[in-house]
Amino acid sequence: MQTFLFYDIETTGLNKAFDQVLQFAAIRTDLQLRELKRYEFKVKLNPDVVPSPQALLTHRISIAEASLGISEYAAIQQIHQIMNEPGTISIGYNTLGFDDEFLRFAFYRNLLPPYTHQYANECARIDLYPITIMFHLFKKNILQWPRIENETKLKLELINTTNSLVNGRAHDAMVDVEITLAIAKRFMAEQEMWDYLTSYFNKQIDEARNATLPVGLESAYGKHHEGLMVLGKIGAAYYFQAPVILLGNHAVYKNQAWLRLDTDALTSTTADNIAVTTWVYRKKLGEPGFVLPLKDRFLNYLTQDRLAMAEKNKAWLQQHPEVFKQIVEYYRDFMYTVEPSTDIDASLYINTFWTREENAFCLQFHRAPPAEKVNLIAKINNPTLKQLAVRLIGRNYPELLTDQLKQEFTDYLARVNSDASVNAVMDFKGKPRLTPQAALMEIKTLRDKPLDPTQTQLLDHLESFLLDKLPQAWIQTKPGF
Repeated sequence: MQTFLFYDIETTGLNKAFDQVLQFAAIRTDLQLRELKRYEFKVKLNPDVVPSPQALLTHRISIAEASLGISEYAAIQQIHQIMNEPGTISIGYNTLGFDDEFLRFAFYRNLLPPYTHQYANECARIDLYPITIMFHLFKKNILQWPRIENETKLKLELINTTNSLVNGRAHDAMVDVEITLAIAKRFMAEQEMWDYLTSYFNKQIDEARNATLPVGLESAYGKHHEGLMVLGKIGAAYYFQAPVILLGNHAVYKNQAWLRLDTDALTSTTADNIAVTTWVYRKKLGEPGFVLPLKDRFLNYLTQDRLAMAEKNKAWLQQHPEVFKQIVEYYRDFMYTVEPSTDIDASLYINTFWTREENAFCLQFHRAPPAEKVNLIAKINNPTLKQLAVRLIGRNYPELLTDQLKQEFTDYLARVNSDASVNAVMDFKGKPRLTPQAALMEIKTLRDKPLDPTQTQLLDHLESFLLDKLPQAWIQTKPGF
């Protein structure tokens, strides 16, 4: 039996590799959106995590609250089990833009399969945010749409306030889940459109629809389909849409490259400036954005200037086949830069998948009582897996570490809390992990902005928490702390 799992998470920050879940909430429904079960729990702050001050101001989970709850290890095991229940279609608001990848890293560092909730046992994923964009564009009467400074805003809390859907504070995970479910019920009233849009998240259907799009150009790499890309990152100023042409599939990554056609700089492209003059959206099948055929009923939001620009650019590409071929090759073969000092917690996309034997070890590790988990570490041959296991135990059962492993974890904590840029802990994109020192400086900046009494108190308590992590020598060199 398939079910929807509407879910939301509140986190210590936005870094998917280093931050952690503080609150998880979900409502399981049948496919007619009738509620079956609720899940909700708070998660205890890990000893190596520095909460983002801005995140605390947003969700208002205090340091005191974050010191309670269940351990991250216990929470992530539960979340993994909930999302991997056979037939689960996980769904949320912008979950494919944030929550899903955030949980993927959490599964990884807690030695759980990061991807099975996407495909195994009839599991799948849907994101309500791009569906909301489509209803806003093409079924406007379903909801009242919030506008600020003459521009539509599709933030969840604004849609809720404008339509009086759910009572409760925004950025409480369960409240946000209830809002998401309420919006979905409005959309499902238009059953045909709901079914059409939700089926976009099926890879085979998405691929088949792409194949029916008209061919805009041909090159040495074959036929290139064209369409109208609808995607949140295009922005409200462009009505979230742009005319595009498919360059093709990447040679290594599992994504497609769609070239935007309504840009001024495209006709100045040469072999040496492709990265500067072209604008590409990378899309995986079964994930946003939606690519629609260029039919009149979908083109009402494109100005005549944008349509003319797209036609002009397409004609230019037709007249310059060698340049078009070079653009195709650039994006087909483009490789992301790998940060050489990527921390183990952030190495999900860098390392190869675990072998069958390593997955079997992880299962054995989870089933073993805490004291036995430590003994199992000695049996790990994969150094990444071993280090992840040491950190897992250090976060959750530090008293069980051997003297050697305790020193290893202590050294790691010292590095996490270090302000020395030469020793910075980096994620896979080269972004440093938030340190106590950096968080304290952010607090000082935030205090200059309008804050309510609760927010001021949240920052006060966070500041005290961070200062306790730092040596007096550092504090004495920083006036105001």
